[in-house]
Amino acid sequence: MHTPADPPPAEAPTDAPAEAPVKVTAYAAPFAGAPLERTVIEHRPLGGRDVLIEVAYCGICHSDIHQSRDEWGGALYPMVPGHEIAGTVTAAGPEASLHRVGDRVGVGCFVDSCRTCANCRAGLQQYCLDTPVGTYNDTDYEGRPTYGGYATHLVVDERYVLRVPDAVDLREAAPLLCAGVTPYSVLRHWQAGPGTRFAVVGLGGVGHMAVQLAHALGARTTVLSHTPAKEEDALRLGADHFHTTADPAVFEALAGSFDLILHTVPVTVPLDACLALLRTDGTLVTVGSPPLEQPMNVFSLINLRKSMAGSLAGGIGQTQELLDFCAQHGLRPRIEVIPATRINEAYERVVAGDVRYRFVIDGSTYGTD
Repeated sequence: MHTPADPPPAEAPTDAPAEAPVKVTAYAAPFAGAPLERTVIEHRPLGGRDVLIEVAYCGICHSDIHQSRDEWGGALYPMVPGHEIAGTVTAAGPEASLHRVGDRVGVGCFVDSCRTCANCRAGLQQYCLDTPVGTYNDTDYEGRPTYGGYATHLVVDERYVLRVPDAVDLREAAPLLCAGVTPYSVLRHWQAGPGTRFAVVGLGGVGHMAVQLAHALGARTTVLSHTPAKEEDALRLGADHFHTTADPAVFEALAGSFDLILHTVPVTVPLDACLALLRTDGTLVTVGSPPLEQPMNVFSLINLRKSMAGSLAGGIGQTQELLDFCAQHGLRPRIEVIPATRINEAYERVVAGDVRYRFVIDGSTYGTD
């Protein structure tokens, strides 16, 4: 029977020689379906343009759960999740020039890309044609495993590190690196603004940021949620209207109402019903990633020339733009900060929909009981 390891915390690596691997304390899934447990992992040595980041906070994204449980396939173990990372630079390679020791920084969903393909040159590193290197559950271009923000420290090439504005608290900055930039990228690409009739399906981590961002951009915003109790939150966040999808009559009443719909729910839902809510030339964009296929009737698209699209988080430039936009407009995720010892409990609560609206791990607790 597998028994969780309880190793002593790794020592702070800031004084380690540049050529030495960086050993840190982390929480990892040892295999599919196993609870996350405390362990010690090894990052690559600090390279010329690398920075060493002490993790202050890390958000828990539903994709962390999908991947740690191998619900999407291709999982690599031991897996240290976490791609909503905020912290402070504690060391920098000799060639680093973008970030210095003491800087407040963030790391999102990827930590490298080819830098030469058309998408990378256009600032769309998330769509790198050679595939970007994921922050965790991936291997870098040297074949080394990548580990995420459920750890005391992270080694990242500075070109994939974001500056956190002083006006944004680090604990609130962390979820912006995925839950914030994901809807922001959609709203910007589809040019949402004054006059846009926008709806978001699901008021969770991504959905609650989508409402705030759409409102700040001037779009007329509607929340569609299966949880009637979230209506007050939706309106407080900036939604103009709220409707519960538990009532089938809602879909009939709202048919043909929206220009743009953002689908955030990471479970299987009837896409045809959502497509019926679009106006002529409207677009349904999905960012939720359920573990099962979602059936769709092609006539839901053909009628009224509707479109269905997918979207990932933004590139480096757009993610920085999002952080600055949130600082300027005072937009913040609603969070619940937890110690690392409650990660497994938080996973179960996320699956049950019992969080308003993002769990954030206190990085100072990775080495404590």
